[in-house]
Amino acid sequence: MEEFLTDQLKTQEYFLNMGPQHPATHGVLRLLLKLDGEIIRNVDMDLGFIHRSIEKMCERNTYKQIIHLTDRLDYLSSHMNNEAVCLLVEKALNIEVSDRIKVIRTMMDELTRISSHVLWWGVMGMDIGALTTFMYGFREREMINDIFEETCGARLTMNYNVIGGLRYDLHENFVKRVKEFIKHFKKKLPEYDKLLTNNVIFRKRIEGVGYISEKDAVAYGLNGPTARGSGISCDIRKIHPYSAYDRVDFEEAIFTEGDSYARYKVRIQEMWQSLSILEQLVDKIPEGEYRVKTKAVIKLPEGDYLQRVEAARGDFGIFVKSTGQKFPYRVKFRSPGFANLTALNKMTQGLKIADLVAVLSTIDIVVPDIDR
Repeated sequence: MEEFLTDQLKTQEYFLNMGPQHPATHGVLRLLLKLDGEIIRNVDMDLGFIHRSIEKMCERNTYKQIIHLTDRLDYLSSHMNNEAVCLLVEKALNIEVSDRIKVIRTMMDELTRISSHVLWWGVMGMDIGALTTFMYGFREREMINDIFEETCGARLTMNYNVIGGLRYDLHENFVKRVKEFIKHFKKKLPEYDKLLTNNVIFRKRIEGVGYISEKDAVAYGLNGPTARGSGISCDIRKIHPYSAYDRVDFEEAIFTEGDSYARYKVRIQEMWQSLSILEQLVDKIPEGEYRVKTKAVIKLPEGDYLQRVEAARGDFGIFVKSTGQKFPYRVKFRSPGFANLTALNKMTQGLKIADLVAVLSTIDIVVPDIDR
């Protein structure tokens, strides 16, 4: 009998394909899991299923044409990605935009950040098994998308930023609708805590799970909320302020626990800070031009240029090498998701498959941002 029980408890190492169609992978991502029973021993990532050579496409487009390609990367940070290109060209050509443009860009950034985070929150709960969160998150997201649609003419890939300013001036209802959203969301964010943040089952699923130390986070080049959950101060809005971030007060959301719950709390806190930024600016939008006149054909002086912004998932950077022509010689994007995903194997060693789904949610990947 004892020998029989010993044989029954033996495990066998085997491999499991998670993806590329698995609904919990947040896109077309294939994970090859090396398992001992249900315990994860190794995670190999197979990327590139939706690689579209966007960087190479940028090299045969003008600087004005490049902008719309960037909102096809992290499509939940489209406004911020577009802004990075505009800021780079404006800095290279010494184009000074009005305070009105800076404030509007910043407000659009923070609305985009909230819109992205509430979608993440809804999907995070759904990945764990709380289907209701998805409905709650989309309730607030739709309010923001309605504001975007009224001013930008689009709800996702907005393409609102242009070199020298904005494509259109604000809609006459913008201030009113933003104030309504702020008032609404201030009451709804505490509901998120009641439903999920303080839920006992949810906390048991993610507290202490997916740990990565501050030292390892630095070694892997983690950024954004994923890094700030391990105690790293890395918010580009604080380190290298752009647009109107140097005229608003907000706190960088940092937690030191390094687990999935810490990364979750960072994004909840960031939504509160985004609300604060919007409150500070909504009644102080300066008068002035919404677009500076630029040349029909833009050529950057010969040289290397870099611009970074704090997108919803972290540090989004664009590097351009110019030879003085209307097309860039080289374009390179530094996407936050790619660096953050590299630490998935480190975070999930010794965990179970269900834990892997939870950890992946707290990294908050958008696969086109990774594959490019």
